[in-house]
Amino acid sequence: MLTPDQARDRAADIVARAVRAGADAADAVFAADASLDLSVRLGALEDVGRSESEELGLRVFVGQRSASVSTSDLSTDATNALVDRAVAMAREAPEDRWAGLAPQDRLMHGAPPLLDLADGDEPTPAELREWALAAEDAARAVPGVTNSEGGGASASRSIWALATSHGFAGAYAATAYSLSASVLAGDAATGMERDYAHHAARKRAHLDSPDAIGRRAGERAVARRNPGRVASGPMPVVFDPRVGSSLLSHLTGAISGQAIARKTSFLLDALGTQVFAGGVSICDDPHRPHGLRSRPFDGEGLPVSPVAIVENGMLETWLLDSGSARQLGLEPTGHAARGVGGGPGVSPSNLYMAAGIVPVATLIADIADGVYVTELIGQGINGVTGDYSRGAAGFRIVGGQIAGPVAEFTVAGNLKDMFLALTPANDLEFRHGINVPTVRVDGMTVASG
Repeated sequence: MLTPDQARDRAADIVARAVRAGADAADAVFAADASLDLSVRLGALEDVGRSESEELGLRVFVGQRSASVSTSDLSTDATNALVDRAVAMAREAPEDRWAGLAPQDRLMHGAPPLLDLADGDEPTPAELREWALAAEDAARAVPGVTNSEGGGASASRSIWALATSHGFAGAYAATAYSLSASVLAGDAATGMERDYAHHAARKRAHLDSPDAIGRRAGERAVARRNPGRVASGPMPVVFDPRVGSSLLSHLTGAISGQAIARKTSFLLDALGTQVFAGGVSICDDPHRPHGLRSRPFDGEGLPVSPVAIVENGMLETWLLDSGSARQLGLEPTGHAARGVGGGPGVSPSNLYMAAGIVPVATLIADIADGVYVTELIGQGINGVTGDYSRGAAGFRIVGGQIAGPVAEFTVAGNLKDMFLALTPANDLEFRHGINVPTVRVDGMTVASG
């Protein structure tokens, strides 16, 4: 695989060629990835695969017209043809008054922050196999587990580079390691219940042990055996951290520049107002060392920095790339994100809700009748109105205690009301790209399936 410097030079070279071919401005992304994935089931190797890819994406501007093209054929003839095709396409494209590169005076210059995203430790297929087997063995050893969907392990290394025609060129490398197990509990007579555990990390040393992953998967599956039904009606809903993070995804979709510019957001007029309960803070930290979504610059070459998106319940910022910022008469916020094809969108980096002040036991202690949700199903979200309805599974809360498992019910409400009625516990852990503590939302509607 190329080094980050070589990847940066590849991107810069095709930008220079685009300008020579007649583009007024251009930017290019080069992405390379090499990964090894392995899965086992019932103690035997089931699948092993290795993939390697290199892709190049080019965006060119002719006046206020633009076009984007991409290729995995990096030969000289292919990239020359790519440049010519992109410029020709841009000349025929419709004008977009908001299109263009990021403001030149905002580009990142100097040494990027040291984020420690790449590990030099590359496991062998034999090592990955041992990890996966150990995770599955630990899951199957939990009393009550009756079958397995398998264990999996993977390791990858990627490089991402961006260059623009107005003065930016940068690249960085990252590694990722993951481990998972998925098992079933129960039998044909009483019903089978499935659950899983998964962990991913930039550094091999930071990955949870196979035994821990396996035990967690097995215990979760066993706890879900013989689910009952929950009564319908309004009640408090408590979201486990592994599903509560989806609430922040709905927030970021609603405050993205594109949604605001198109007036398709339930938070359209909410900037500077209270959208969460007092005391709730939500932050984005692109500089977290070895974070799963850390990055030294955004998808347009702008510097990034930690920012409070919600502070003490107040919405402090939109998430803006340059195009949506121009449309709204604002400045880009360093949240541009892009793949190889097309122009930039927006995305947070390491997004998290700050921990609250109460333990989980205290959070649920006064709930006479409620539900603790560990799984969400479906995508019943209306981004324009904020209406929310999703299938769910989890556990009853009775008399302030977690009780038996329940399944086949829906939780519904409106995200604006849910955000204002949300209370976080104090159990925040940084394990994923988006992290939240256990959260309680009062006043939701629960309906049994």
